[in-house]
Amino acid sequence: MTRAFEDLFGVHDAFRGITMPGRTDAWILAAAAAAHGIPLHDPRLAQFRDAYLPHLARELDAHGAGHKGVMPGVRELLDVLDSRRDDCLALLSGNYEAAAQLKLEYFDLWRYFRCGAYGDEAHDRNSLLAEALDRIKACGGPAASPNDAIVVGDTPFDIACAAAGGARSVAVATGSHGVEALRAARADAVFETLADTDAVLDTMQKLTSAARLSRD
Repeated sequence: MTRAFEDLFGVHDAFRGITMPGRTDAWILAAAAAAHGIPLHDPRLAQFRDAYLPHLARELDAHGAGHKGVMPGVRELLDVLDSRRDDCLALLSGNYEAAAQLKLEYFDLWRYFRCGAYGDEAHDRNSLLAEALDRIKACGGPAASPNDAIVVGDTPFDIACAAAGGARSVAVATGSHGVEALRAARADAVFETLADTDAVLDTMQKLTSAARLSRD
């Protein structure tokens, strides 16, 4: 993103001081533009995504191989959820859709998600849950209510997104926020990692059961 911004605006290290984890790409770009006095109607901002994606692809090819790995338990958990007829996996990401696809295809994770909601235009992450549920229905999935949904994430923004949309949240401390910070953000459940698949699945089952009871 830094290289793309410099290509378009000639500003070096434009995202220094801008907190990215949990934010949407649209919000991050707008914050950088504001920080450097670039008006939001500048037509170059509309070119940013297309300038960024080739840099991302090259970065993955050049440097990803030395750091290739998936956080503990992620693939195992996805395998189980993907095999269940009554569960539907969808991606809720602040990334541009094309950027999310590049990143997840690199780790062979994109195939788990039939649809999702992304940060291409959304400045407010909290709007994405409703969009994700609509897209699940549109792509042939169940007509789920927010009460049926569990948002899994690693930042307080993911937890807030779930709460704002009426869903439950499972937080994992493998990102930039620790267990205590995620508990303070009032996640419904917090794990250090997702390595204990059975424990995570049991917690998810309890959360959905509790949600159905409260709804009934």
